[in-house]
Amino acid sequence: MATVDFVTPVVDDARLWGRIAAVNAASDIYAMGGRPLFALNVVGWNAAELPLTVLDEVLAGAAQAALEGGWVVAGGHTVDDPEPKFGQAVVGEVHPDRILTNAGVRAGQSLVLTKALGVGVVATAIKRAQASPAVVDAAVASMTRLNAQAAAAALAAGATGATDVTGFGLLGHLRKVVEASGVDAEIDVDAVPLLPGARELAAGGMVPGGTERNLAWVRPRLDSGDIDDLTITLLADAQTSGGLLFGAPAGMAAAAVDRLRESGHDAAIIGTVTEGSGRIRLR
Repeated sequence: MATVDFVTPVVDDARLWGRIAAVNAASDIYAMGGRPLFALNVVGWNAAELPLTVLDEVLAGAAQAALEGGWVVAGGHTVDDPEPKFGQAVVGEVHPDRILTNAGVRAGQSLVLTKALGVGVVATAIKRAQASPAVVDAAVASMTRLNAQAAAAALAAGATGATDVTGFGLLGHLRKVVEASGVDAEIDVDAVPLLPGARELAAGGMVPGGTERNLAWVRPRLDSGDIDDLTITLLADAQTSGGLLFGAPAGMAAAAVDRLRESGHDAAIIGTVTEGSGRIRLR
């Protein structure tokens, strides 16, 4: 299996940006139940405005993520770009009988989310100098956490389908899942974990454009009931290096959440899967 992803800076620290970008790039491999083997760096850089010493820090951060995840950085490619970008093309492996896809979720399963939402809101607040150090630290800790343990927990729980939660937000990725799997999903909004400060920042207008586009795209499939607009916006928040969302039998899902929480993940059962035709209901 192979995947590629890259991002513009989401934090001010170059080394942290590189680490976050590499963790984010590997997420698709973990979402399929696999493990990354090697990667190539993908770089867009404006050397006239950003010295190469900054790029050295970015690459060092990516190398740190690769060392933690056990994959080899085998080279890469750099192009001139007025806006800096960094990521990786990652190659991994998975047993063919254990591949998780977004078409594999089944009615009767519980839905598990392995990381809190709100990264897009916090990243927007960072750009506008509105995020406190504590809020930034919590977001960085989430973005730099590999999804390796989440993938292992999903497989141990008998998960049949999964996705990572990144740019399309929870609701956007869930729409893809329910449509591909031919089911409906019911989400308990109070059970969805949020990063510290995310709700307050979103209420203050720190909402990225990607989140608004996600919400517009998912609304035709969304039954929101009496859930307030702010909460719905957070459920659609565009994530960088978000967690996994997977479906598993209820008892095994609960055990997976306990296991992940013990290892420091902000994981939760956030809803259930029912028979249906690709709709999402909020309660």
